[in-house]
Amino acid sequence: MNRRTKLLGLMVLAAEIALRAGQLSPRTPALGEPRTVEKGDMSFADSMLQVVARTDAEWAAVWRQHAANRPVPPIDFSREMVVGIFLGSRPTAGYRVEIVGARVEQATLVVQYRETRPGRGDVTAQVVTSPYHLVALPPHPGTVRFEKVE
Repeated sequence: MNRRTKLLGLMVLAAEIALRAGQLSPRTPALGEPRTVEKGDMSFADSMLQVVARTDAEWAAVWRQHAANRPVPPIDFSREMVVGIFLGSRPTAGYRVEIVGARVEQATLVVQYRETRPGRGDVTAQVVTSPYHLVALPPHPGTVRFEKVE
């Protein structure tokens, strides 16, 4: 285990102890802003996916599904992990997804995302899109859960 992973584990443990002692709420933020690796509206992923990559092999598999025709962006998995969400095929332009935050809740990393849809009456391009957002976060060894926020 590297030093950063140990430190993150100690932070989670300290938060759990404080939570049990009544000093924190269960939704205390524990992570900084996610770093966008890539975001857009054209992915080869044609169904909704929520992904987590903690190794080069997992990242390569995610990337093959998303953009097999392009080189895989380098990630230092000793310092970061990648999480992402793909909305899948949408019938027009105007759909978007954004990972807006992440927090550790007990031993679970909760990744918050927001989906935007075109408004009623909006004029949009009549083209199939596949919105996605991939971000890098500090590594978290436990469970990851995605939470849609309004």
